[in-house]
This record gives sequence, C-alpha cells and structure tokens, in this order.
Amino acid sequence: MNLIEELKSKFDKEILKFEQKKAKRVYIDIDPKNIIPFGSYLFNKPALRFMIASGMDTRSGIEIMYHFSDDSTGVIITLRVILTNKEKPEIDSLSNIIKGTNWIEREMHELLGIIFIGHKNLKHLILPDDWPKDDYPLRQKERK
Repeated sequence: MNLIEELKSKFDKEILKFEQKKAKRVYIDIDPKNIIPFGSYLFNKPALRFMIASGMDTRSGIEIMYHFSDDSTGVIITLRVILTNKEKPEIDSLSNIIKGTNWIEREMHELLGIIFIGHKNLKHLILPDDWPKDDYPLRQKERK
C-alpha cells in the first residue's frame, strides 16, 4: 500500500476533500479540529519532512496549508484547513509535535491573527513590539 492509499484508508472519514493535481502533488482538506492527528501522523509514521506552512485571508475564512514532503519519492502532501471564524481564528498548534512549525505559526499569528492553541511563544517575530494590537497586515480590509 502506498502512502496515499494508506492515508485514505486510515483517515477516510476525516478527509473532507482529496485532490491529486499531479502525480506527486496531493491536497487534502481536513477539518481544523483534526490537524493534530493528521500532522502528527504524517510527521511520525511515514516520517515526512515538514516543509512550511502558509496562511491566507480568503472569502471563506483564514486558510492554512501545511506542506509535507516524502523526500524518498518526491511526493508533496498539503493539508489544507479553513478557519471560518475570522473574528477569532483558532487551531491547535503543531509546535509541540513538530518543532519546525514554531516560527511559521508565530508569523501567521502576527500577520493574520491566527491563534495557535498550545503554542508556548506567540510573541512578535517580524513586526515591532509596539505594533497596534488586532491590526494584522495580511488580513483583507472590509470594503465599504
């Protein structure tokens, strides 16, 4: 059983959408409440390398994509979540499981206002310490 088949078998009911755009590029949409089981599994079981995460303010909510690489095959798996509550976008932090997520979670907190539950150090990374509270530079401003 290859990695993709293994993921579908293990997390069948938790996968909201599965999209394979190319042979080596897979996107899996999950509910934000499932980020810990998915992230932990990808990082520990098949021992994929956490590459990076990215966040974006969209019409649907704050989208986060966590990118993992299977360096032995070149397959990249992206976990995509949408935080629909833009007033208080929250998700469990992967930083206690994957140390490499520490800084990118801090950056997304700072620039998009995402609250990473359980992160032990959500202080500013890029912006000055006196930056106005609740002013997130990568948030879309409401149009009047």
